Amino acid sequence: KQWYQRRVAITAGRVLDNETSTKTAQLKEECKDFIDKIDDFQTIVGGFIDLMDNLSTEVEREKLKAIGARNLLKSMAKQRESQQQQLVGLIHEKKTQLERYRIQLQSLEKTEAEQRDFIDQFILQK
Repeated sequence: KQWYQRRVAITAGRVLDNETSTKTAQLKEECKDFIDKIDDFQTIVGGFIDLMDNLSTEVEREKLKAIGARNLLKSMAKQRESQQQQLVGLIHEKKTQLERYRIQLQSLEKTEAEQRDFIDQFILQK
């Protein structure tokens, strides 16, 4: 019982032999180095994560620009197609109007010819 109490007292007072003390100091130093390396690693990983976040943001910004440009091109293509359809409609309308004018011209020319014939006959009868 006394031997046990003496051992507890020695351990409680942290009295260790030389070899154990040296190994403990080495282990403590290795642990400190390991913790320093872990801190460095965390710093590097944190920087990498920040870099990836920035890159992700830039990629998303460029993606939105590309989508906007594509939508603009689609819009411009639709606008051109609409303009083309309007112009085709206008051409058709103008052709129809031209045909109407040709028919009207032929009618007027026919009426003019008839009136000239009538005038010529009237003058001849006198």
